[in-house]
Formats: sequence, C-alpha cells, structure tokens
Amino acid sequence: MGLVEIFALARVPSILLLGAVYGAYVLTGGVVFWKLEGNLGREDISAILARKQQVLKTYQCLNSDGMDAVIAVLQDASKAGLSIKGNQTSDGFWKFTSSAVFAATVVTTIGYGNISPKTTVGQIFCVFFALFGIPLNIVVLNRVGKYMLTIERNICDFLQGKTTHPRCSRFLVHLVSYLCGVVLFFVVPMVVFKGHEGWSYSQAIYYCFITLSTIGFGDYVADSNPEQAYPEWYSFIMASWIFFGLAWLALVINHTIDILERLHGFLNGWWRRRSGVEETDPPDNENPDTQVEQEEAEPVKMQKLDD
Repeated sequence: MGLVEIFALARVPSILLLGAVYGAYVLTGGVVFWKLEGNLGREDISAILARKQQVLKTYQCLNSDGMDAVIAVLQDASKAGLSIKGNQTSDGFWKFTSSAVFAATVVTTIGYGNISPKTTVGQIFCVFFALFGIPLNIVVLNRVGKYMLTIERNICDFLQGKTTHPRCSRFLVHLVSYLCGVVLFFVVPMVVFKGHEGWSYSQAIYYCFITLSTIGFGDYVADSNPEQAYPEWYSFIMASWIFFGLAWLALVINHTIDILERLHGFLNGWWRRRSGVEETDPPDNENPDTQVEQEEAEPVKMQKLDD
C-alpha cells in the first residue's frame, strides 16, 4: 500500500496537507537563513568585540565604564534621529515630514521600528490612530487597486476588439502592466535611493520590497539619516511611492494567491483521482472542505433570494 492510499484511507483533510506544506516551507526558510546568516553573525560579533578592545587600548583614558556611557549616548542619539559627529546636530525624527511618514507607516502596518512614540499620550494616541487608520487604509488601497485593475481590463477589452488573438492581447497587457509596475515601483526608486541614501542597488531593491510588502524590518529606512540633507520633495515622493506601491503590490500578491489556489485545487483533484477518494468520500455534510464551501456560498444564495 502506497503513501497516497494510506492518506486516502485515513481521510486526511486537504487543510492538513496544506498546513504541512506551509510548515515545511517556513522551516526550510529558517534553515536557509540559519546557514546563510549564522556564521556571518558570529563573525560580526567577534569583529565588534575586537574593535571595542582596540578602542580601549588606543584611548587608555577611557575605561570600560566610560565606553558603556559613550555607547548609551550613541544609542539614545540613534533612537532620537540625531547626529553627534563633531559639532553637527539635527532636528531629530519628529519633524513634520518625518512625523507624516511615520503616520503613513502606522496605518500601512509597515512599522520599521526605528522611530516610535515615547510619551504616554503619544502611545495612547498611536493605538487609536492605528485602530481606525488601518481599516481606512485597507479600504482606500482596495479602491485604488480596483481602479488600477479596471483600467487594465478596459485596455484588454479595447485591444481584444481590435485583434484576432484576444488571449495573446490580454496576456501582453498583463505583462506590460506588471513590467511598468516593476519599473515604476522598484527600478526608479532603486536609483533614487541609491543616489540619496548611498545604498547599493541590492540594498535599495531589498528595501523597496521589504517596505511595499509591509514586512518592514527597519534595517534600512529612507529619509532617516541625520547626517544626510534631503530635498523638500523627498518625503512627499516617498509617501506617494509607498501608497501606490502598496496598492500595486497587493494586486500582484492577490494574483499570486489566485494562482496558488488554482494549483492547490488541481493538486487536490489529482490526489483524489489518484487515490479514488471520490467513490468513498463521506456525505457532503460530513466533509470539512465541502462544509467550508457551503458556508461561503450560503450568503450569496440568501442575497439572491432577497433580491
């Protein structure tokens, strides 16, 4: 008896198989990151400790307690967005432009972590601001995404009426729209960030995806270097890029989800045909997958009856 037949006889729901694939994917990613970054992290720690000992040897008037005090000052300055190199100072993170960008990162759930409210009133306000701002942001992004999708579909319908190959024209429109989105929200920002932030191309493209996917690690944050003089338009352009980039990437992710759902349905059907589950399935009211589908379909049926 093969593995397929064993799972078929055990009536393992597809959600468990999907969960197993998800868990294996996450664990595989953890192993890869562990192997790629683990040794480098240990080397960085050793290098930092060696540099600390070298500084103590060079500046003998600075003991270990003095070094800790200097480190504490540097950490506080970094959290406040200040530059204390030489006699240079800056206004810190909480300028109007930086505060507006911070508000945008709150409602978009990016949350870099490099800046956060410290006062009790500010923290409480942040909670209520996010409570109402996140749903509002989702609604607005969905509406903007629908407009983008409508424009794309209108172009597809127009070209389909002008050509004898409708499928090819629809594929080309989708391909061109994806390429335009990649250029507009990844390639152009990558060049801009390289010029104004001093990042490499790989760091800039990494920051673009981490931001627009709302992962927001905070290891790279644009418009936050206190030693860098940014133009007045920089914060506005960055906020606009985040907003429209989120809407575009959400469409791409939704298309990817649709592809994965179809692939899951195909594999699930193949699994059932291979194991002969159709002949031995429980009734519809006892099948968990069927129950979910019925529950999702019931509101639609009720709406039709009401109409």
